[in-house]
Amino acid sequence: MRIGAGIALIVIGAVIAFAVRDTSDTFNLTALGIIIMLGGAAGIWLSYYLANRRTHVDREVMDVDVERQYRTEATSRVAEDPIDVTPPQRGVGHRHHR
Repeated sequence: MRIGAGIALIVIGAVIAFAVRDTSDTFNLTALGIIIMLGGAAGIWLSYYLANRRTHVDREVMDVDVERQYRTEATSRVAEDPIDVTPPQRGVGHRHHR
């Protein structure tokens, strides 16, 4: 049920409950109108719930110890064996091809 149909049921139920004169002793139009209004309200709630259920995302919280294991922050200690990153000297160990 869409929201428009729920609003229509609420309006129809209100008209039946409050605007129509109840002349029958066996059939209570006020109770019928209230039941229709409650059905319209339930339809609006249900359509709202179903529309927002699809966009809900469950999020998992990572355990603190696991997060600490995968943390990518730089550490403050220096490497024990530093890597030499100086460029090689030109002409030393290289041949020029023509």
